Amino acid sequence: MFVRMITFLKANIASLAASLSDFLMTVLLVQWCRLAVVTAAAAGTVTGGIINFLIGRHWVFQAGDEKAVRQLWKYALVWTGNLFLNTGGVYVFTSQAGLHYTVSKVLTSVLVAFLYNYPLQKNFVFSNNW
Repeated sequence: MFVRMITFLKANIASLAASLSDFLMTVLLVQWCRLAVVTAAAAGTVTGGIINFLIGRHWVFQAGDEKAVRQLWKYALVWTGNLFLNTGGVYVFTSQAGLHYTVSKVLTSVLVAFLYNYPLQKNFVFSNNW
């Protein structure tokens, strides 16, 4: 039980690091580069995805002994869903609900991290069962 809680905590720290890089990239691209919000959100998600994979593989799930290519393919599959969920969530919360894009980005990131990313990374990407 304790090990599961530590893994969950570490996964959330990794998710936070990835989300911060994602968020910063999104804001930078919107504010400085004047990219469209959805395009910037997608680029931020790519940045966060790379960081999250590396931290998850080596620190959270300590799965560095497994073949990186196999994990990368599984992560890419999960991450593609993550990209659509994050981009779609930002679109819905910004365009349809009228929230500011930064609020939309944070809200979407938190929902996707807890309900989608952690369970799939733990049980599929970094698991030896697949």
